[in-house]
Amino acid sequence: MISCLFPFTRVRTPWLLSLAIVTCLGLPERTQAQPARSADYIVAVVNSEPITNSEVRARLARVEQQLARERTAAPPRAELTRQVLERLIAERVQVQAARQAGIKVDESAVDEAERNVARQNGVEVAEFRRRLAADGISQGVFREDLRNQIFLSRVRERETDSRVRVTEAEIDQFLREVQAAASEEAELNLAQILVAIPESVSAAQLEALTAKARRLQAQARAGEDFAALARQASDATGLAPGGSGNGGAFGLRPVDRYPSLFVEATAALPVGGVSEVVRSGAGFHVLKVLEKRQSGGMTVVQTRSRHILLRPSAQLPEATARQRLAEYRQRIQSGQADFAALAREHSQDGSAPGGGDLGWVNPGMFVPEFEEVMDDLAPGQIAEPFVSRFGVHLLQVLERRRTALSPREQREVARNQLRRKKGEEAYVKWAQDVRARAFVDLREPPQ
Repeated sequence: MISCLFPFTRVRTPWLLSLAIVTCLGLPERTQAQPARSADYIVAVVNSEPITNSEVRARLARVEQQLARERTAAPPRAELTRQVLERLIAERVQVQAARQAGIKVDESAVDEAERNVARQNGVEVAEFRRRLAADGISQGVFREDLRNQIFLSRVRERETDSRVRVTEAEIDQFLREVQAAASEEAELNLAQILVAIPESVSAAQLEALTAKARRLQAQARAGEDFAALARQASDATGLAPGGSGNGGAFGLRPVDRYPSLFVEATAALPVGGVSEVVRSGAGFHVLKVLEKRQSGGMTVVQTRSRHILLRPSAQLPEATARQRLAEYRQRIQSGQADFAALAREHSQDGSAPGGGDLGWVNPGMFVPEFEEVMDDLAPGQIAEPFVSRFGVHLLQVLERRRTALSPREQREVARNQLRRKKGEEAYVKWAQDVRARAFVDLREPPQ
C-alpha cells in the first residue's frame, strides 16, 4: 500500500480529527468490503456543483483506514460520515472561490505534485501510477484531488498569508514569552556572602552592618577572590549550599530552587557579575553569578544546500529545463561532472558564482515548495528536478546542524512563527466566511 502523505505544500489546515487536508490519497476508493452501488446519487449541491454519495464513501474509506493505521479512535460512523461530508463541502466552496479569484492550476503544477507524492513513496512516477491502478484508484480522480489541493494552497496564500502583518511590538512580546519560559527551565550557580542581621538590632548596628555588606560588595566587584571573601567574612558558615566552607557557592540548580529575590537580583548579570546588596529576613547578601545554563532557549536545525536554477522561457520550455537538469543529475551521480562547476556554468541564480551554495539557512527562509523538497533530503542527496515559482531546480543538501540563534535570527524566527499563527487564524476565519456565504442544498443523506 502506498503512502497517503502529500508533500507538495505545507498543509496546516485544522479539520476533521486533526487529519491533513489530503487524507490517504493512496488508499483505494473502493475495497472488496465496499461493493459498488448499482446507482449513485447526489447528497449535496454546493453553489450548483453536486457532491455524490460515492465521493463521500471514497473519502470516508480513506479516513477510516488512516485512523486505523494511526490507531486513533474514531467517532460513531454516522458522525464521521457527517464530518466527512462537511469537509468535502468546505473544500468544494474553497476551490470555487479560488477559481472565481482567477487562480489557475496548469498541468505542469499537477505533474510536479504527482512527482512529489511518488518521491515520498520512494518510486518513480510510472511505478507510482501502477500501484494506484493496483489499488483501484483512477489516475484521473487522483490528479483531480491533487489539483484541488493546489487550488486550496494558492487561494490560501492569496486570501490570507499574503495579507498577514507582524509588528515589531508583537515580536518583542513573543520573545519575552519565550525567554520567560526558558528562564523557568534555566539553571544557576550562585555564590553568596551573608552579613547576618540579629533579631534585635539598633539603628547604629544596622548602619554598621550595611556598611560592611557594601564594603564586601565593592571588594568583590573590584576583582578580589569571592570564595576567599566568603570564607573570611560570610556569616553563612559550614559546608551547606551557600556556606562559607565552600566559598559561598550553592551549586548548579534550577532557578526555582533559589529565593525569588536572588533570581531577580542576578537576572541581568553575566557570568562573573556581582549583584547589588540584597536584603532578606536573614540579613544582607552579596551574590555572584558563577554559572548560567539555559536548558530552554531558541535553537533551530539549519540546512546548508546548493542548487542549479533554470528559468523557463520561450527559448527554454519547462520540460526542456527539467530534462537538462535530469541529465546534470545523472552526470553528477555517476562522477562525470561536479555539481559546483555545473552551477557556476549554467545556473541562472545569484548563487551561481559560489557553485550554487545557498549557505546556512533557518526553517522558513525559502518558499514552501522549495523547502518541502529540501527537508525530505538527507545530507549528500540530490533531488529530482522540481519546479518552484522561480523556475526549475536541481537541489542538493550538503549539511545540517542544530544551532543557537543570534538576537537578529531570533527576531526572524519569531516573525515567521507569528506569521504562521496569524495566517492560520486568518485562514480559518476566511474559510468560515466563504462557507457561510455558500448556497448548500443537502439532499439525501450519504450511505
